[in-house]
Amino acid sequence: MELIQSAPNVPAAVGPYSIAAKSGDFLFCSGQIPIAPESGKIEATDVEGQARQVLANIQALLQSQGRSMAHVVKSTMFLTDMADFPKVNPIYAEAFGAHKPARSTIQVAALPLGALVEIEVIVACSD
Repeated sequence: MELIQSAPNVPAAVGPYSIAAKSGDFLFCSGQIPIAPESGKIEATDVEGQARQVLANIQALLQSQGRSMAHVVKSTMFLTDMADFPKVNPIYAEAFGAHKPARSTIQVAALPLGALVEIEVIVACSD
């Protein structure tokens, strides 16, 4: 197993964990919250802006591993308010394009640093 501690244009972990772990034919990416890599802070205050930042962070992480959104086989989206689902869903769909991996969406009481959305993905490393 290979633990990935950092990647270009990806925010550092906010706790004692790796941003991703590669095992066998899969890359397991830790949940991304909307931290802007340049500032290390959550800059967007609305769920749409936060969702865009989360997906940009995921794309940067995948790119650092020679993968793309088309290699995602499963995602899990965490929202602090399920009423935000119709706001985030089109942004998510745009990021994935025609590719539609399996997905779960869960409402949670809170997310780290007061984020409104978090997404984690599992990625195929073999074609």
